[in-house]
Amino acid sequence: MFAIVEIAGVQVKVSEGDMVWVPYMGNHEPGEKLSFDTVYLIANGEKIHVGKPIVEGAKVEATLVEHTKGPKLIVFKKRRRKGFHRKQGHRQKYSVIRINQIITSDKS
Repeated sequence: MFAIVEIAGVQVKVSEGDMVWVPYMGNHEPGEKLSFDTVYLIANGEKIHVGKPIVEGAKVEATLVEHTKGPKLIVFKKRRRKGFHRKQGHRQKYSVIRINQIITSDKS
């Protein structure tokens, strides 16, 4: 069973027990239980429920595991023959969540 759900502005394919990296959710603390109601699709074997635009009564329950940073990216700018060069690094913040349960409604 898997679902496509919107978490922090991005659509993610999740299954029960998955650990998912999503954009930083700074207003939540690690260990906090989360619930996401914007479920676009649920697939359970041969049965597929596609929402219009969301699946009514479906939700995904998760736990926030930790806040972390992604890999370091190097941004290097250079203009040839001008003596200009600039090196800058960047690390994006992410939140790691564990998917506990995918809940469907009785109708679907």
